[in-house]
Amino acid sequence: MTNPLDAWIAEVSAALGVDPAALDRDTILDVARDVAHNVARPAAPLTTFLVGLAAGAQGGSPDAVRAAAATAQRLALAHAEPAAE
Repeated sequence: MTNPLDAWIAEVSAALGVDPAALDRDTILDVARDVAHNVARPAAPLTTFLVGLAAGAQGGSPDAVRAAAATAQRLALAHAEPAAE
């Protein structure tokens, strides 16, 4: 049985004409999680879109995706509430 998330990624990738192998799914989901928890839920899809734009502007390589994702995560985590002592 195919994982529904993998099937969706394959379907959307084909429709958009992009290589599904270019997607680092776990990294993008981690960015979305950190943004949703530390900034605002609606900021998560907007941020992942911006990560994609930034990575594409840098050639779209896996390294470009990781670099853009790392920047977004660093910014999101900077918004985290300080831990109570």
